[in-house]
Amino acid sequence: MSLSSFNTAIEPLPFREALGHYASGITVITSLVDGEPVGFTCQSFYSVSMSPPLVSFSVMSGSASYPRMRQAGRFAVNILSDEQVRISNQFARRGTDKWQGIEWQASPLGNPLIACSLHWLDCEIYAEHAAGDHLIVIGEVKAMNLQQTVAMQPLLYFKGEYRHIAVHSAG
Repeated sequence: MSLSSFNTAIEPLPFREALGHYASGITVITSLVDGEPVGFTCQSFYSVSMSPPLVSFSVMSGSASYPRMRQAGRFAVNILSDEQVRISNQFARRGTDKWQGIEWQASPLGNPLIACSLHWLDCEIYAEHAAGDHLIVIGEVKAMNLQQTVAMQPLLYFKGEYRHIAVHSAG
């Protein structure tokens, strides 16, 4: 079968289903604007460069939260643990008080760091690129959590569901 016999029209739902076969970690991107915390759940986070230390995430162009983060010029990446499903769901909703019941403290740059996250990175916005219906945001890491979190596991998303890493004992 040649490639020319495949349907070249990519429909949104099958495309989303295909992408769901790639497991990803879950983060909450946060910032503090005019004394008010803002944030959203994001699974499109990844590393870009070691020198300088750059990371990136993608956000919908119609996001209500990101334009405020752009105004602040900085953000934190809170990498969620497998015990933070509720937090992931809470920050994924639109139009609600995402911060209700959320414990946080200010990062070195002043961004909200969510309590009990697996890890965090404190960033300044380095670049932004339009890409279809999303923006690709690149941040330069200025500070990060150096604690050892050996006992904690990451929150993963695969095929439309949260997943956990099975812990195997050496034996």
